[in-house]
Amino acid sequence: MLSSLHIKNYALIEELSVAFERGLNIITGETGAGKSIIIDALGLLLGDRADSGSVRKGAEKAVVEGILTVSGEKKLKRLLGENEISCGDELILRREISAKGQSRAFINDTPVTLALLKDAGDLLVDLHGQHEHQSLLRSETHIDLLDDYGGLAGLAEEFGRAFEEYTAILSRLSELKARELQLKEKSSFYEFQVKEIDAIGPKPDEEVALEGELLILENAETLYTATERLYQLLYEGDNAVHDQLVVLRNELEHLAEVDKTFQESYGEAGSAAAIVDELAKFIQQYNSRIEFRPDRLEEIRNRLGAIALLKKKYGGSLGAVIAHREKIGAELDLATNFDAEIAALTREAGTCAKTCAAIGQRLSGKRLEVSKKLNAAVAEALTELGIAFPRFETSVINDPGDGSPAAQLAHATSRGTDRVEFLLSTNRGEDCKPLVEVASGGEVSRVMLAMKMILAKSDRLPILIFDEIDVGVSGRIAQAVGRSMKKLSRFHQLIAITHLPQIAGFADCHFIVEKAETAGRSVTRIRKLAEEERVEEVARLMSGSEVTRHGLASARELMGLAPGLK
Repeated sequence: MLSSLHIKNYALIEELSVAFERGLNIITGETGAGKSIIIDALGLLLGDRADSGSVRKGAEKAVVEGILTVSGEKKLKRLLGENEISCGDELILRREISAKGQSRAFINDTPVTLALLKDAGDLLVDLHGQHEHQSLLRSETHIDLLDDYGGLAGLAEEFGRAFEEYTAILSRLSELKARELQLKEKSSFYEFQVKEIDAIGPKPDEEVALEGELLILENAETLYTATERLYQLLYEGDNAVHDQLVVLRNELEHLAEVDKTFQESYGEAGSAAAIVDELAKFIQQYNSRIEFRPDRLEEIRNRLGAIALLKKKYGGSLGAVIAHREKIGAELDLATNFDAEIAALTREAGTCAKTCAAIGQRLSGKRLEVSKKLNAAVAEALTELGIAFPRFETSVINDPGDGSPAAQLAHATSRGTDRVEFLLSTNRGEDCKPLVEVASGGEVSRVMLAMKMILAKSDRLPILIFDEIDVGVSGRIAQAVGRSMKKLSRFHQLIAITHLPQIAGFADCHFIVEKAETAGRSVTRIRKLAEEERVEEVARLMSGSEVTRHGLASARELMGLAPGLK
C-alpha cells in the first residue's frame, strides 16, 4: 500500500504531502489543476525517465518520495536482498531531479540505479496512464496470470522443478562433450608429454641428492688429498697431534700424582686424545671410500641436464613437473571413460525429458481449458464496462516439434512448454491483436480494469493507479466502472483520477486537486475532503460549478448516504 506521497518543487507543485488510504482513493479537480502532475510524479518513483524541465523554476532540484507498506511482498524483499538493501515492512522510494538534468534514485536511503528502482516499482504498482508500468501489456506476465487464474501454480512449479533438473543434466552433458572434444584434440599432445616425462622418470627431491653427489665427484681429488694430509697431521706424521696429546697426558698424570689440582686437566687431556683418535679414524675411513668415477660423473651431469630441460618446459621446478604429469595422466584416464559417462548421462536426460514433457503436456492442456473460461469472463466484463463488441482471446502456443520429449522441451522455459499471450478486439469484424497494439487512451484502463476484476484475487500487484479511466464513458457504463473499481479495491489499493460523479461516488477516500496563486505564481495543492465536502464535490461533478440543494441530494443518493439537505 502507498501510505504517503511527498512532492517538492515539481512542475506546478511547490510542496505537497498526501496520505493515501486502503481501498478506493479518488482524485478530482478542475482541468489544468495539476492532477496528472501528481501521477507523473508517481511515475518518477517507478523508474520513469526524468526531465530537468519539470523542476520548478527557481529551485535547485525536485524531490518525490513515497512511503509504502510492503509486508508480505516476498518477491520485492528477495530483489532488494539480492542487491544488499535491507527492507522491513516499510519501503521508502525517492527520486531527486536537479535543474542541471542529473537524476538520483534511492530505496530506503540507499542510492540505486534507475533500473533497480523500476524493477522494484514493477513488483508493487500498475500505473495505468503510462504503458511501461502496465503489467498486462507485458506479454511475459500473461502466462503467470493465466496460471494464477486457473489455480495452476502448483502444476507449473512441478514442471519448473523437473525442467530445472532436465536442463542441469543437459548442461552437464554439454560440458562433458565439450571436454571430450578438447581432450581428443589434446590427447596426442598429452601422450607425447607423458612419454617425455616418463622417459626421465623424475622422483621428488631427486635433484637435490644428485647435485650433492655431483659436487663430491667433481671434487674427489681435492677430498682425497685433503683427508690424507689431515690423517698424517692428526695421527701418523712426525709430531702428530695424537702423539703430542699422549705426551701431554702423561706429563699431567705425573703432576697430578704430586698435586691433585692437575687431576681435572689430566682427564681433559685424555678426552682430547680420544677425540683426536675418533677424528683420525673417521678421516681415514672417508679417505678409503673416495672413488674416482668419471663414468658416474658423466651420468649425473646428463640426468641433471635432462631434469633441467623438463623443468624449463613444465613449470620451472621438479615439483611442477611431477604435478603436471599427474594432471595430464588423469586427463588421459578420463578420456578413456568418456563414452560410458556420456551414455549414462544421455539415458538420464532421456528419462528426465519424458517426465518433464508429460508434466508439460498436462499443464498445457489445463491452460487451454482455463483460457476458455478466462476469455468468456473478460469479454463479459468488458461489455459491462461499455466496450460494445469485445473479443478476448488467450493464445496458448505449444510447438511439439517431432513429438519426442526432447523436441517438446526445445523451446520450453521454467514456466512450461507454452507461449501465452492475451489478444483483444474492441471493434466488430476486427481480428484480435496483442493488447499493446489494440488498447489506447481511456480504453486501455477499462480493459485493464476488466482484467483486474477477473484476476483480482490472484494478481500479486498490491497498488493500482488509474489516470482518467472514464474517458469515453458516461451514464450507466460509468456506474458499472465505479462499481467494478469498488469491488476491486477489496483486493488492491486503488488511486484513480476521474471526472465522473458515478465513479467518484464510490470513493473510500476523496482528494481534490486545486490550483492557486501565491506570490504571483501558480501552485498546485491537494487536500482530503470530509464527508460533506465529498458530497459537494460529487454534486459539482454532476451539475457543474453551481451546486444546488437538489444537486446535493442527488449526490448523496448516488453515494449511498442518508438523505439530508443543507
